[in-house]
Amino acid sequence: MPQPMAETRPLRLGVLGCADIAWRRTLPALADVAGLTLTAVASRSAERARRFADRFGCAAVTGYQRLLDRDDVDVVYLPLPVALHGHWVERALSGGRHVLVEKPLAATAAEALRLSGLAASAGLVLRENFTFLHHPQHATVMDLISGGEIGELRAFTGAFGIPPLPGTDIRYRADLGGGALLDVGVYPLRAAQYFLGSTLDVLGSALHTAPTYDVDTSGDVLLRSGEGVCAHLSFGFRHGYRSAYEIWGSAGRIVVERAYAPPPRYRPRIRIEQQDRVERLTLPAADQFAETLRAFVAAVRGEPERGPAPGGRPVAREQLVHASLIDAIRASARGGARDSGAVRAPAPG
Repeated sequence: MPQPMAETRPLRLGVLGCADIAWRRTLPALADVAGLTLTAVASRSAERARRFADRFGCAAVTGYQRLLDRDDVDVVYLPLPVALHGHWVERALSGGRHVLVEKPLAATAAEALRLSGLAASAGLVLRENFTFLHHPQHATVMDLISGGEIGELRAFTGAFGIPPLPGTDIRYRADLGGGALLDVGVYPLRAAQYFLGSTLDVLGSALHTAPTYDVDTSGDVLLRSGEGVCAHLSFGFRHGYRSAYEIWGSAGRIVVERAYAPPPRYRPRIRIEQQDRVERLTLPAADQFAETLRAFVAAVRGEPERGPAPGGRPVAREQLVHASLIDAIRASARGGARDSGAVRAPAPG
């Protein structure tokens, strides 16, 4: 069990899994996060654990449970495949650790609800690592909308597509929770939730499965908010790269490119189009991974929540709403929308 934390010292982080996202983005961002220090990285492979440990200056651990058995770990970052989240999030919470888990929290709403309940009953923080929502560019867009820059909202469109992956990529493995919806589709879905609110119905969805694989490789979704604003989402592994969203209002539109995975030194560009003018805003660069880690530390310390839920919406509840929407999209793709006209995401909890 971890020892009681002194308020002044950094939280000691243990990492379960040597995923590419941890190597490229999450662990390099730690250098700019004062409240967090890396203690150990665990892998099933001693060689992979040592590779990470040598680069990031921490202990190498072979086996995930061995990391959780250490007494110098306060919080856990879990970048494992989605199908492994349930077991290892539960083990980390059972050991008294706060958890930052890669998106999505779980493959189903039932699993997300179960894990959230375990965290709440233990008084621990469980956060889904949707880093893009912590980038300041989206708060700027929200401010523009709130200020009436494009009038009343009429529609949202979001897209995240990447070129085909190597055939051996784990995102093609159903047993590990693969598929385009859980990997790239959740980004425009979460963006629609961010801007349109938590009351979203799935009017229809289509998930395409290539003959070679048993997971979805692309999809389209149509949503409607409680205020009647519709959102069209497109995503997949069969596309030229695109990472964008557009918000269309009664008096103009806002377009954001490189919306979900901007490099830390990239200066975002927001385009505002109205009938008689086009304005381009260039914003300061920001590392959304560092911002996410700071928000996680703040949550563990009991400080006010910093994103990714605007308007005072509780972050933990937003995570459950998102998981319910994933279930509803799958149900609609199987024919639920034809039966009832819409598939509503059940209220979490």
